[in-house]
Amino acid sequence: MHFIPDYPTLLAFLAASVVLAITPGPDMTLFVSRALSDGRAAGFACVAGAMSGITVHTLMVALGLSALVVASPTAFFALKAVGAAYLMWLAIQAIRKGSSLTLPVSGRSGRGVMANWAQGLGINLLNPKIILFFMTFLPQFVAASDPHITGKLIFLGMFFVVVSTPIVIAIVLGAHSLASWLKRKPQVMRIVDYVFASVFSIFALKIFLTQGR
Repeated sequence: MHFIPDYPTLLAFLAASVVLAITPGPDMTLFVSRALSDGRAAGFACVAGAMSGITVHTLMVALGLSALVVASPTAFFALKAVGAAYLMWLAIQAIRKGSSLTLPVSGRSGRGVMANWAQGLGINLLNPKIILFFMTFLPQFVAASDPHITGKLIFLGMFFVVVSTPIVIAIVLGAHSLASWLKRKPQVMRIVDYVFASVFSIFALKIFLTQGR
């Protein structure tokens, strides 16, 4: 199928997706804290909302970048270079500042399923950092000359949802144990930071070398 990337690209994207899914951030904070305060169903609703937001981001990026390629392949390559620099900056920030996972657990909020879904949607859909990240992350896995770029970008975005959903569901299921364990093992967070930094430094270096050819 033309919209499925080759195996090396798919494996690289799989590795990056797993690292992204396990890296603590605002969305994971929401999933875990809501599961602890309101129960697993609330955590799952937040996950569903967040994945819906990622789907919207994927479609926006796929359609927007496809239009950019038609208008100017050079501009697309420039975007990839900027994206590589952004990924490198994220890697440096991960080492300097570390992951962010705060768990302000209070009493039950009384939110319904749709309210939790909407909050999960909002934390991804309205977060400018996630918009910027998807705009610069997905292009690293496609070429401007690829006639099937739209389909491949959509496939990659949906593949990310498929890969990350079981991981975050497992995190919600083990929210209480995970929170307690992370409080006792802060060094684990630093390991995740270094893995994140290493993976995205490699992607950044790869695109810089490609641009230089």
